[in-house]
Order: sequence, then C-alpha cells, then structure tokens
Amino acid sequence: MKHKPILGTRFLFATAPMPCPYLPDRVERRVVVELMGRDAPAMHDALSSAGYRRSHGIAYAPACPDCTACVAVRIDAGALVPSRSQRRVWRINSGVTVTEASPVANREQFDLFATYQRSRHAEGDMMKMDFVDYQALVEDTPVDTMLAEFRDPDGRLIGACLTDRLNNGLSAVYSFFDSSLRRRSIGTYMILWLVERAKALGVPYVYLGFWIDDCLKMSYKTAFQPIEGYTPEGWKPIMTDGME
Repeated sequence: MKHKPILGTRFLFATAPMPCPYLPDRVERRVVVELMGRDAPAMHDALSSAGYRRSHGIAYAPACPDCTACVAVRIDAGALVPSRSQRRVWRINSGVTVTEASPVANREQFDLFATYQRSRHAEGDMMKMDFVDYQALVEDTPVDTMLAEFRDPDGRLIGACLTDRLNNGLSAVYSFFDSSLRRRSIGTYMILWLVERAKALGVPYVYLGFWIDDCLKMSYKTAFQPIEGYTPEGWKPIMTDGME
C-alpha cells in the first residue's frame, strides 16, 4: 500500500529490503519517520490515523515491493459487539485487576515477557532480547505511553500491554501474557479491556497494529467486530469469513 506523506514529518526514510517475518518468500520494506521533540505526540497522532505504527522513537508503515498484505487495523470501540466467546472470556476474568503504570521496566515484567517469547515466539528475534532490550522497548517512547498490568486475584502478574494514548484512541504497541492460562484467553481479555478503557476515556478507537489475511498468528484481530483497515481511500470496514 502507498501511504500518504504526513505534513510536518521529519527524517523520512525507507529501510533496506529484508525477508518478511510473516509470509514466506516475500520481502519486507518499511517507510520510517522519527518522532522527535515537542511535536512528537501530535505527529504520532497524525501518523497513527494514517496507518503507521510506533516502535521506540519511530513510526513506520509497510512499503513492500509487490505486496500489500499488511493492513493497519483499529476497533471501533463504541460499536464493538462482543461474540459469545468474548463475553465468556470477560466473565472468566472478572477477578482480574488492571493497573495503568508508567512505562518503566522491571524484572517481574521481563520474566513474564521472556516466558511468553519462549512459549509463543521461540523462532522470533524478540526471543533474543535481554532485560536491557526489554527496558528499551518499554521506556524508549517520545509520546504518552502507559503499561497496563493485569493481575490475578492472588496479585500475580499474568499479562501486560504497552499502550500509547492517542487523541482519538488507544494503541496497543506490544502485549504479552501467561500463555499457560489457556482457559482465561488473556490476550483476548486485554483487547476487550482496552475497548472498555477507550469508551471510558471517550475516545473512539483501539489500534491493533497490522493484520495479514493469510497469517494465522494475526487472525485473532478480525474477531473484534466492527474492525476497520487502512486503505488508500482511508479507513474501511473489514469483514472475514467464519465470524461468530
């Protein structure tokens, strides 16, 4: 997809072609904008609304040769109609407490993060991250960011979601959780919590990053309906087969 240039952006460049981490035999390339100075929050808001994603001090969007599979997606929080399974997940986790903490890394979080990487992404680059790398992931932000911590009734950390606060929503930058708690479906619960939090704050959207139709690991995103994808004509509804 060709992303529109954003007025006022600085240090715009494209990355070198790399193997795609999601689809075999594809090449990944990104257009990158550095978020700097007092204008960073406003710039981030504009870029997020144009289908970009933040990591550390940059915002990026796919600019892959001959491929438009990656689609930025966001949930219309006020219009979300939870499925039967999502309502069950919400009930099961009724005893979970959530704290919106400052983006400061600690060992408790890192231990859960490392366990999550081993169980869910053992072949990925994030598996190699040490505490210093994790600390940079959490703390290197030029915008309004918080870390939502999810704890069970015994006070044990079972999930966390690094989240940016935007002028029109919440953006889930990265989340991780105790994947052994399969019945709880903590990943789903965290998204449902973000939707409820967005509604409480009076903002319309929850941004979930990129979605690829042919990538099984990303299929959970379109389970939250209505969901929108960024297109050359702006944000449009996405519907997939087999929805509840």
